[in-house]
Amino acid sequence: MKTARGQHSVRPAPPRLPGRGHSRLAATSRAAAAKSGELAGLRTRLAEAEETLRAIRTGEVDAVVIAGKQGPRVFTLQGAEHAYRVLIESMNEGALTLAADRTILYANQTFARMVKCPLEQVTGSSFRRFLSDADRAALQRLLKRANRSGAKIPVKLTAGDGSQMPVQISIRPLPTNGPNHATIGLVVTDLTEARQNEQMLRALSHRLVQTQEAERGRVALGLHDNITQLLCAILFRSQALAERLSARDGPAKREAIKLRAMLGKAAEEVERISRGLRPSVLDQLGLVAALRHTSQEFEKRTGVPVKLTFAPLTVRMPSDAELALYRILQETLKNVERHARARHVAVSLRQQGAVALLAITDDGVGFDRNRHPAGRKETSGLGLLGMHERAAYVGGAFLVRSVHRSGTSVEVRIPLLPGAAAA
Repeated sequence: MKTARGQHSVRPAPPRLPGRGHSRLAATSRAAAAKSGELAGLRTRLAEAEETLRAIRTGEVDAVVIAGKQGPRVFTLQGAEHAYRVLIESMNEGALTLAADRTILYANQTFARMVKCPLEQVTGSSFRRFLSDADRAALQRLLKRANRSGAKIPVKLTAGDGSQMPVQISIRPLPTNGPNHATIGLVVTDLTEARQNEQMLRALSHRLVQTQEAERGRVALGLHDNITQLLCAILFRSQALAERLSARDGPAKREAIKLRAMLGKAAEEVERISRGLRPSVLDQLGLVAALRHTSQEFEKRTGVPVKLTFAPLTVRMPSDAELALYRILQETLKNVERHARARHVAVSLRQQGAVALLAITDDGVGFDRNRHPAGRKETSGLGLLGMHERAAYVGGAFLVRSVHRSGTSVEVRIPLLPGAAAA
């Protein structure tokens, strides 16, 4: 290195480098600081998220900003609610939310059309105004028992013009955030078309039953006029043949006597089937005589004693109603014979006001309606559903009570006068 004359050149000493132990300590300190900062950031973000969710649940937030690839986007609660409003307004069912005092807080246009009132007159009014007193009390009892799973009840909705519409109300309790918030959600379904279809099916079933009864009458008449008479003629010929045989024709005479007995039993069986298909005693002697004859025939055939209690009716019932009671007794006794293993049966017929009450009770094994909710189904009989329809055809009511191993009770109520309805 060049220097000025008379001056010495001085080289600076190299810097002192730290040792390996000092280098590791500094790196560890920097990593711990980074992790501490990251953890603090995560805690801050978690606290912000929890505060945001709390504010949304309590209604303190009017909008939510969500970051995306195209930048932040703002979603307002009003905008989120709009899609649900469009969905509810497009429903074919009425939708409502009620306050605790049954005030309508919200209703869609479908419900307003059901009650034939402007929507502004529906909202804010009481839901009770659209129900009868009986339906109002039934709904009130159901609302007290409604749990989180909800409940359903059929009622008649009274419109603004006084007309009534059969509907089904589905109830769903809602979470409450204050005394003025909705507590109950209702969905109202119009049952008019369903009831019309039910009436059409019932009318079709009625015609089928009438056709079946007409066919039974035709077969019964054919059995009585043709088969029974033919069997009786053969019976008389076999009896005459047995009388002509002498004592020397011992084996032949005994066979002729056996043949005559078998023909007699066959004629009786055909006559019994003919009476079951179309009971002539019902047309000729009336309901009480037909019920008594059927019960006595059951006792004779099965050996099960039947206690009969028949009170006289003030008027004679229509032929369709008498036939319905006769068929129900016939089918019930058939079920007792096949399934009940009963030791005693009681049959009673009495009048309660303008209604005839037929009751059949046995002390058999019964059956569990929970395990067999549709009742017993017979391949050759009516079954419980058929007996219920039989009673409904003539405006009656059918009720069966049965407990496993505790017997069965059947009650049928049919009005004495046509066109009336049984309570």
